[in-house]
Amino acid sequence: MAIQKVLIVDDSPTERYFLTDILVKKGFSVSTAESGEEALLKIKADKPELILMDVVMPGQNGFQVTRAIARDPETQNVPIIICTSKGQETDRIWGLRQGARDYIVKPVDPAELLSKIEALS
Repeated sequence: MAIQKVLIVDDSPTERYFLTDILVKKGFSVSTAESGEEALLKIKADKPELILMDVVMPGQNGFQVTRAIARDPETQNVPIIICTSKGQETDRIWGLRQGARDYIVKPVDPAELLSKIEALS
């Protein structure tokens, strides 16, 4: 099943705009959340087919939110790609262990992002 609805979770308005612009131009339906807490509410309401998750955010960080989504029977099948400035290998491994399907280091390369989304479809 092709992914259509994407939720972008990032506290940076610039990153949200950048990622939204890439995805909308490719025909995706995009919603955004500024925090992990807002993301958890939107996931229940909007049922996205993919989540792009930042890590460094106020409140719950992206690793914590990813773990919550992955452990909830209602949301555990929604794939998560972590998009973060945390480029250490240990961060990538930790993110995948929390339940993310993939991991991209910022600045996000649009072609890389789109190929990773396609791989999940």
